[in-house]
Amino acid sequence: MPPAATPPMPAPPERAAVIGVPLAVTDYEQVLDWMDAMVAAGSRGTVTAAAVNLLICARDEPATMAAALDATLAVPDGQPLVWALRLLGHRTATRVYGPDLMAKWCARAALGGTTAYLYGGKGDAARALLARRLTERFPGLRIVGGYSPVFRALDQPQLTDAERERVVADIDGSGAQVVWVGTGQPRQELWMREMRPLLRAPLLVGVGAAFDFHAGLVAQAPAWMGSHGLEWAYRLAREPRRLWRRYLLGNPRFVAAFAKQYARHRTRE
Repeated sequence: MPPAATPPMPAPPERAAVIGVPLAVTDYEQVLDWMDAMVAAGSRGTVTAAAVNLLICARDEPATMAAALDATLAVPDGQPLVWALRLLGHRTATRVYGPDLMAKWCARAALGGTTAYLYGGKGDAARALLARRLTERFPGLRIVGGYSPVFRALDQPQLTDAERERVVADIDGSGAQVVWVGTGQPRQELWMREMRPLLRAPLLVGVGAAFDFHAGLVAQAPAWMGSHGLEWAYRLAREPRRLWRRYLLGNPRFVAAFAKQYARHRTRE
């Protein structure tokens, strides 16, 4: 049975569109406060830590654009998106990096008792490792369940009917209040859009590679590279075969698309 109607939703932070996708003009504390308010109100929504790659995919794929627009809140995961927001006049925009958002939420939840479910990861063993490392790092954190889906091509259904029923029953049965989704962009956004009407959990939150980072399976870029917009170079150097198309083709396309938006913005000033 689908969950009952959603209670009134707490107002999300201010948003502004970057090449067609609304991004939050916010900071970690404001996002975490809003997430807590959503859980307390019993409202239902989705959050995505939007990277440049998601915006480019959204320009190419109508389903991804629909999923990005459907998100209750998309936060700027990459520093280039923060620079874009600031160039558009939103001087207070700051980066809300998915792995850091997850860690900061876990610290709060360990004190407040909010429950979490982990959807994603590179198999059950990797997800179990993630759960163990998070609970060791944040004593008191309550992870009440998890599921690692079969990896399928984007042009295939991500879940069979039987898998979907199993996932809905498992998540709802766990009593999780926040479902963390780490299946990569745009898979996680497509999944959240499909599953949002079916799940009782107040929040579904897509954080991309955060699962691998927090499990210690993939090294994160140094903080200085992230703050200088160079995280993509670090990741490309470590996984060139998997990521070359995303960064070497996608990044120039983002620059070109935003340049057009910025030119239009300047003519309206």
